[in-house]
Amino acid sequence: MAHEGGCRLPKALCMNSIFLLFQAFLAPAIFVSATALLILSINVRLMGIVSRLRQYVHAEHDATRNGRTQEAEAYTAQISSIEQRAEMIQRCFLLVLISLAGMIASCLLLGLGVYWKNAAVSAVVLFVLAMLCLLAGTFYYIREVIVALSSVRSEASDARFMDLGPPPGNPGHGSP
Repeated sequence: MAHEGGCRLPKALCMNSIFLLFQAFLAPAIFVSATALLILSINVRLMGIVSRLRQYVHAEHDATRNGRTQEAEAYTAQISSIEQRAEMIQRCFLLVLISLAGMIASCLLLGLGVYWKNAAVSAVVLFVLAMLCLLAGTFYYIREVIVALSSVRSEASDARFMDLGPPPGNPGHGSP
């Protein structure tokens, strides 16, 4: 005999399965929210790195065009360092985005798993793979954070940079 909502099991089991379904949705939903916040943080970091890289590329081009060889060499060294950081954060960004897509797909498969058992198993496998991508992305993020100050330390120890004046895109105090 079917109860409200079309469930053919006893009413207590129908209610229990609904609660289990919502429980099953809760973990991926929390991870989706946390991953989205992590993506926001990574995006801000990537934007900062790209902005700095653009400034240095323009300054290096200007120095090369105007025959300031030492200055161009100093910028070239920094560009290389910043590009390595940008690649790390890009890998992190892609892995975390893949993880987010996997978590969302896992949620959808969990819902489908109510009607098709193989979908529930697929959801678990996909969720584990998404978690592995998130873990790998987090390791890239940690690595980038550890080397984040390397460019600044390198600039500070490079006499060619100390003689350049204010950094590119920053005209200094008192300038309009």
